Amino acid sequence: MSLKRYSVINNKNKREIVLLRGNGCKWKKCRFCDYYLDFSPDTTQNYELNKTVLKNVTGIYKTLEVINSGSFTDLDKNTISLIKDICVNKDIQRLHFECHWIHRDKINDLREYFGNYNINVKIKSGIETFDYNFREKYLIKGIPDISPSEMAKYFDEVCLLFGLKGQSRETMENDIQIGLKYFERICVNIMTENGTPVKPDKSVIKIFIENLYKKYSEYENIDILIENTDFGIG
Repeated sequence: MSLKRYSVINNKNKREIVLLRGNGCKWKKCRFCDYYLDFSPDTTQNYELNKTVLKNVTGIYKTLEVINSGSFTDLDKNTISLIKDICVNKDIQRLHFECHWIHRDKINDLREYFGNYNINVKIKSGIETFDYNFREKYLIKGIPDISPSEMAKYFDEVCLLFGLKGQSRETMENDIQIGLKYFERICVNIMTENGTPVKPDKSVIKIFIENLYKKYSEYENIDILIENTDFGIG
C-alpha cells in the first residue's frame, strides 16, 4: 500500500502531521471504515517504516499530529520512544494522537509519559456523531450511550463524519454545535467512497456544502476535510 505519510499544515492549527503504521485497530467494526487495512503485525517492520517517516519532522510549528489508522496504543514502544526523542530534539511542545473509546484507560499514562518531557498531549477520537442510535446502530462505533461531557473527560478533540444517508442540515449542525461546546477542536470529515457498505450520499454532501461549509470553514478550531487526503497524507 503506497501512501503519503508526511505533510505540513500551514493554515489552521499549524502543525506537521505523520501517518504511521501500527499493529492494527483493535475495534475493526466501524461499518464505514477501511483505514485499518494499513497495518502490519510485524513490529520491526512497522518501526523501520515509522522511523523513515519521522525523519521528515522539523519542528517548524512546535506541534506534531500522529495518526496511524487506529489508536496510539497500536504503535510499538520503539516508535513511541522515537516520537518522544524527536519532540525533545526539535522542541515540539504539543503532540496530537488518536484514540478509540475502548483504549481510554491508556490515555493518562500517555499524557504522563510525554508530560515528563514538557510535551502537552492532545487526544482526538472519532465520535462521528453524537446521535447514539445513528452512531451505534448504523455506524457501529463501539461507544456507549454517554454524554458529550463524559467523552470530554478523555478526549480533547473529536472527528465528525458527514455526508451519509439519514443526515440533515439540522443533525449535522447539531453535531458541530455540540462538538464546539465540549471539545477544543473538531474535525469534520465528508464521507469518501471506499470498499465498505456505507456510501456517501451526494444530496447530503450538497446540503453541507451549500449551508454549513461557508458558515464554519473559517472557524479556527474546526478542520473540514472534503476529501480524506486534504491534510496531505493518505
